Amino acid sequence: MLRARGLSCLVVAGSLGIALGAALADPAGALVRHEASRMSMGCAYAIIAYGRDGAALPGIVDTAFDEVDRIDRLMSHYKPESALSRLNRDAAGAPVTVDPELFGLIAESLRYSRESDGAFDITVGPLMKAWGFFRGGGRIPGSDELADLRRRVGYTHVVLDASQKTIRFDRPGVELDLGGIAKGYAVDRVVGLLREHHVVAALVSAGGSTVFGLGAPPGQTGWEVGVQDPVDPAAVAFNVRLKDRALSISGSYEKSFEKDGVTYSHIMDPRAARPVQGVSSVAVLAPSGTAGDALDDAFFVQGVERSRSYLKRLPGTEAFFFLPSPRRRWTLVHLHGPTHFTAGRSTTP
Repeated sequence: MLRARGLSCLVVAGSLGIALGAALADPAGALVRHEASRMSMGCAYAIIAYGRDGAALPGIVDTAFDEVDRIDRLMSHYKPESALSRLNRDAAGAPVTVDPELFGLIAESLRYSRESDGAFDITVGPLMKAWGFFRGGGRIPGSDELADLRRRVGYTHVVLDASQKTIRFDRPGVELDLGGIAKGYAVDRVVGLLREHHVVAALVSAGGSTVFGLGAPPGQTGWEVGVQDPVDPAAVAFNVRLKDRALSISGSYEKSFEKDGVTYSHIMDPRAARPVQGVSSVAVLAPSGTAGDALDDAFFVQGVERSRSYLKRLPGTEAFFFLPSPRRRWTLVHLHGPTHFTAGRSTTP
């Protein structure tokens, strides 16, 4: 049976005791607070925002949610009418002209694939279906099916023409799934919109899996967010403060099924065509939601040692690996790239 668990990131401070949709002034009287949420892209997007125009703030937040809905209509592989679904249907037959925004995100996704040696790969669509994670209950493909999948999965099968904004697949059966990056991209689009409307501070959450802290709430140095314990869903492993950066988490507990005593998660190693084993979750602090969303999967697949090398090329990025431990709930390994930010964490394994 397929299991899905709660949010990976838990907001520890900033929303306690405040009803959704309420607009409240801060103690100094200079800013107004508004908080709201909306279901989109298969999860609950939530925004806590502070601004100086209390009358305009609810409308600004609604416009931000409309932007998430627009991105979902463009990039969803669940919606047959989306531009991504059309691309998946037609690109093996001939080059498909793609919306510049979608083309740009696919090009950026392929860059992460190249830099991670294929650990992050948006061609995992057929894998997610074969293993039962696409509207299914979980299954183990046979050896012949896995061999066929390996021939159809791999970012090198996606051919881009930047001058014409076209994309084609070099063989039938290739299928793109932007689930590993689109939510983080939507968070960045929302943050950009809030900045354009002069929102002073905001916390933007894509179902908890990617959270961006814009500025800081009144009287604080940043937005305090808790990272979920991968073993106990009600517990917080440690806290981080976000100020103009993102926290993204990929966890094996989010979607999984068990067969013959082995747990299989939805996080795939595209090169092996199998779910990753030996990692419970990975939390990433990054300059943007797009980067964090892609990198948490890439690090999860690469593991600690290969991620150590990758991080040397990623300024302002940190990774926290939760690894299974026979004597404790988990073991934590913390890595960081150049220009290290202090996470302000405390751990209790």
